[in-house]
Amino acid sequence: MKNYKSASLIALFTLVLFGCQQTTKINNDPIKATINTSEDAKISQQLAQQALQSNLAYDLVESLTVEVGPRLAGTDKDLQAVDWAIHNLKSLGFDKVYKESVQVPAWSRGKAVASIVSPFEQPLVITALGGSVSTPEKGIQAPIIRFDTLSDLIAASNKDVEGKIVFIDHQTEKHKDGRGYGITVGARSKGAVEAAKKGAMAIVIRSIGTDHDRMAHTGMMRYQEDVPKIPAAAMSIPDAELINGMLKRDPNIIMSLNMSSKNLGVATSYNVIAEVTGHSKPEEIVLIGAHLDSWDEGTGAIDDGAGVAIVTAAAKLIQNLPKKPARTIRVVLYAAEEVGLVGGKAYAAEHSEELSKHYIAAESDFGAGPVYQIDFNVAPTSFSQIQHQVSAITQIGVALGTNTASGGPDVSMLPKLGVPVASLKQDGTDYFDYHHTPNDTLDKIDPKALAQNVAAYVHFAYMMAQSEVELRPLQPKN
Repeated sequence: MKNYKSASLIALFTLVLFGCQQTTKINNDPIKATINTSEDAKISQQLAQQALQSNLAYDLVESLTVEVGPRLAGTDKDLQAVDWAIHNLKSLGFDKVYKESVQVPAWSRGKAVASIVSPFEQPLVITALGGSVSTPEKGIQAPIIRFDTLSDLIAASNKDVEGKIVFIDHQTEKHKDGRGYGITVGARSKGAVEAAKKGAMAIVIRSIGTDHDRMAHTGMMRYQEDVPKIPAAAMSIPDAELINGMLKRDPNIIMSLNMSSKNLGVATSYNVIAEVTGHSKPEEIVLIGAHLDSWDEGTGAIDDGAGVAIVTAAAKLIQNLPKKPARTIRVVLYAAEEVGLVGGKAYAAEHSEELSKHYIAAESDFGAGPVYQIDFNVAPTSFSQIQHQVSAITQIGVALGTNTASGGPDVSMLPKLGVPVASLKQDGTDYFDYHHTPNDTLDKIDPKALAQNVAAYVHFAYMMAQSEVELRPLQPKN
């Protein structure tokens, strides 16, 4: 692990005494970026140094995972997490702490048991996908039909699929930016609908993950009103390989599947919000967010306890300043991200009248790996100016990136509503080893990397709260 503490101390003195230049790449073209050495940049660097020396973020995620643990939307644990957030945000002394109710889908995982019963009897490790219906009480036994991808399933004939259990075996590639997930996740979200259209009895996918542990990855799936609802599950990656080995020996593989998952209607959860009130432009908002809910398999440490801790700790450092920044820093801990960005959509609707006052938004929801690049999504005419504003962030190992940011899941709907966003991109090389599994636990978090995330977020948030750059002369996109 890089010694961020030592590196940032050297960088801080370099900035204050001399200023410097940093070579980075924009769209793969090397450019020289002059580091911002303004008084605001110096303060942001001091805040970043404090972040690197602080244990607050780790203490927060430890508290959340130990005292609350799994917090599936719509459950008692979800409400316990809301109470935990309110208590801790108030204890940290934020100027405002409040919650806003959100109606969320409630679902019970139940049990999920599967095995191969012929010709090679072996148990399988599976988990229900979020929102799945159950099998009949006595389960299902049917032949497997294997497809490499969702597209291959869609292209298949109904006759080949009817009465079978669909097995989609699309492998997720490991990448630093996690782009392999976007390629394979359609099998999870859309596979049940496409399989049901062709008469399948159920679908079991290869887990959307990059590990080799015998643990299945859960995640949300979707049904379509005019298509029959069939059970949907994911199997561990070693079990997907096991089935491939069986199919090489005999194409006629029979699977037994029994699931008792159940949809429970609608429940009430909450977006939890804390604010550092701006001193001269308090009505203008810099939003930094994360999601408070998690899946119920692990303790939700990297997804997204880490994000909750990062943005909270960053805002707390700004709260402690003797003079607050110009704009308000708003921390939003979103409800029910895992089951469909429910809290993010609710926030956008609830705050529609003040979205014009949101200067910029960003969300931490990709684990706890170090931040390596900052991207924006602002008016093209403002991009170079806002890059210069945050250019001192390069001193903690964060490169200046592109103008193509999404901002993160719960803020991804804001750009089309006219709100600029930023993405502080984390190293997610190993993220999908643990994502949505029982292995999403506190021991996967490196405290030094977590502190570097806080340093990046506090630098970003403070500089955005002080910025004089106009980020959105463009009209909102339709």
